[in-house]
Amino acid sequence: MRSRYSAFVKRDEAYLLRTWHPRTRPARVDFDPGMRWTGLEILETTDGTAFHTTGTVTFRASFKGGSLLERSRFERVDGAWVYVDGDFPAA
Repeated sequence: MRSRYSAFVKRDEAYLLRTWHPRTRPARVDFDPGMRWTGLEILETTDGTAFHTTGTVTFRASFKGGSLLERSRFERVDGAWVYVDGDFPAA
């Protein structure tokens, strides 16, 4: 999760696409040129250890003027954790 956040901060589209599940991966990542990310707080994790094939991370990503709360789902594909999708729980 932290590496994907860093990739959004740096606008590293190649890394984001590489770490996105093939089933849900978009053709490209559209970055908002005005977005300025300012911090990441991991709120909760479930599963996601070496003994699991799935896991979730609930996080708050702050940006200038607000924040984004997401519960992301990850799956292990060929030994690597990849982002599947996420939902946006009520704050």
